[in-house]
Amino acid sequence: AKQVALALSELIMTQYPKDSLNVGYFGDDAKTIEVKDIPYLRVGPFHTNTKAGLELAQNLLRNQKHPNKQIFMITDGKPSAIFENGHLYKNSVGLDPKIINQTLDEAAACKRSGIVITTFMVTQDPYLVNFVEELSQVNGGRAYFSSLDSLGEFIFEDYVRNKRRSVR
Repeated sequence: AKQVALALSELIMTQYPKDSLNVGYFGDDAKTIEVKDIPYLRVGPFHTNTKAGLELAQNLLRNQKHPNKQIFMITDGKPSAIFENGHLYKNSVGLDPKIINQTLDEAAACKRSGIVITTFMVTQDPYLVNFVEELSQVNGGRAYFSSLDSLGEFIFEDYVRNKRRSVR
């Protein structure tokens, strides 16, 4: 995933220099990093706060002037944490309805803001596939289910195809 993020960053910065690019990561919480710091990013052992990742991305995109706003989310985990009343609520067992509902609400908020989410799920567990399909349906976005070997191909094809689409 790091290699794909670096390659996508290179593509955007060299072929589409007018586009803006922000990189965020999410575990228990979500944070931004500079492109140059991607190779040094360490992950785990965290829960997956997908809601926080979507909130961060939405906040970053809200201030952009570009008409074509999108989130590329690469994940291999299920949503297992959210912040509730200032505390981290976590549940690693199954899909917790509270966490799922708040994550889907955030995907709907992205749609209302005109932000499309393209999710690249690096697992094929049936219950996670169902969740990502529901998230994509709520947002009007796209979902790809891939192995790490084909992840880059999916991301590059989607980015370039979206660049060719006319936004009105």
